[in-house]
Amino acid sequence: MASAILATVGNLDRLRQITQVLVKHGFGELIARTDLAALVPFRKREEATDEEKAQTKIGFAVRMRLAMQELGPSFVKLGQILSTRSDLLPPELITELKKLQEDVPPITFEEVKATVEETIGAPIADVFESFDDRPLASASIGQVHRARLKRPEADGGVVDVAVKVQRPRIRTIIERDLDLLYLMARLIERAVPESTIYSPTGLVAEFDKAITAELDYTIEAENGAKFTRNFAAVPTVRFPRVFREVSGKKVLVAEFFDGLHIDRAMAEGFPGDRIAKDAVQIIAQMIFVDGFFHADPHPGNIRILGTKERPVVGLLDLGLVGVLNADMREKATDLMIAAVKRDVDELADALLAMGKPRGKVDRVAFRAKVASLSEVHLGKPLKDIQLAQLVRDLVQGALEFDIEMPVEMTLVGKALMTVEGIGKAIYPELDIMEEAKPFFLKLLWQRYSPERMGQRLLKAAGKLSGAASDVPPLLAEVLDDVRHGRLKLQAEDPGLGRAAERLGRRVALGIMGAAWIGSGTALYLYGHHRIANVFFVLAGLFTLLSWGRLPSLKNRRR
Repeated sequence: MASAILATVGNLDRLRQITQVLVKHGFGELIARTDLAALVPFRKREEATDEEKAQTKIGFAVRMRLAMQELGPSFVKLGQILSTRSDLLPPELITELKKLQEDVPPITFEEVKATVEETIGAPIADVFESFDDRPLASASIGQVHRARLKRPEADGGVVDVAVKVQRPRIRTIIERDLDLLYLMARLIERAVPESTIYSPTGLVAEFDKAITAELDYTIEAENGAKFTRNFAAVPTVRFPRVFREVSGKKVLVAEFFDGLHIDRAMAEGFPGDRIAKDAVQIIAQMIFVDGFFHADPHPGNIRILGTKERPVVGLLDLGLVGVLNADMREKATDLMIAAVKRDVDELADALLAMGKPRGKVDRVAFRAKVASLSEVHLGKPLKDIQLAQLVRDLVQGALEFDIEMPVEMTLVGKALMTVEGIGKAIYPELDIMEEAKPFFLKLLWQRYSPERMGQRLLKAAGKLSGAASDVPPLLAEVLDDVRHGRLKLQAEDPGLGRAAERLGRRVALGIMGAAWIGSGTALYLYGHHRIANVFFVLAGLFTLLSWGRLPSLKNRRR
């Protein structure tokens, strides 16, 4: 079997190198359980060296980080992406993977020049007034140089830009390692059944999607354009303008943000409270309103622009984004509202609605778990609630009951945790729930607005109309069956008309009840608890009426 697998591998030398590095860092027992053992010298399989014995005394998480660091750019990027999966991987491994550094030497300026000129189709001097030969930053995928781009006078003349240039042959290296990672994941899943809880092939597929997007700079350009459109009316945030005419898949030329790092801005007297509140509102709009958010807003990707009186948050590195569709945004909002209301039942229902149970869920035990988490996180003043920690623990709790949660919610938790951490570092009194509340309210008003309810009714009416149009041909089929004696059963219900009338009343009353619930929830979030309770009572009455649970006036007169 091993020889058959090895015969299909396109790059056996690289696979052998990966295997030997894993053995070196104490993963020999795992390798020995797979067909990869054939790639390791016989001595190494039977008797570990002193170095290998010493490695096994180091913790698993540290050994994994050291192995990934030694295996190069592909594995470093894999580790960095895995470090966001706190819902799936143990905390000690997450902590170690976050330490992975892209310790790579910069490529030469000759290589940079060749890639840029290939993209722009002209000598650098024809397009750029100046181009620094020393990079501002260097990473495993590419590096960034500062330059001055020639522009028409009508477009501002010469512009300061940051030029991101992809490393030569990096795509080939990444694609080679991806093929080998898929192979190794499949072998491990087959040989080590207990590994399936971590879904090795699923993790590689997630890495594949993320790294493939990062290798195409036109995707980052599109992301920037979308963020700019979404925040066109928000003066507290900016995204670098991309100059598409001189950019491509391997080169990204974008506006240079000559701003301050957050710590430097604080040292120079910028208002930490205002910047922290703005940052929370920005990420809240991205997640809960737009459903399109920066998935890695760490301090290195933030610049503070503007003045002390009017600071502006500049966001960089827009390659890694998260996307929530409308349905998932509504469910995420339901989760947040349940947290604000400290309603355990609603929290449990929201988690079940968001996730996908792999089997039968013990709902009593699941609600008890949610209740215990609520006691830890929600049994404190609202301003002290750590929203990101709450989301992470709830997602982790759902996984304990074999409820598969969307990967997007993990990215939401990471983004919230990063922004919350930055915000509280520069403004300890930050109340993230209070700052995010307006976006929950906005979504609630939109959900239960007359316009939205009307659209839903029209959509339902359209479906009914479509069903009605199918009646004539269906009726013709029934009559044909009658003529040929194929219809054997006939039924009659004299109360059908009254039943249809009752159904119509129930639908109308149910919609009105839903509207009262939405309005009551909005009032509750604004602190008008007594009025909100009145709305909830009315909603309950409409619900009872819709299901005929209240005695009619006719029955009362009797």
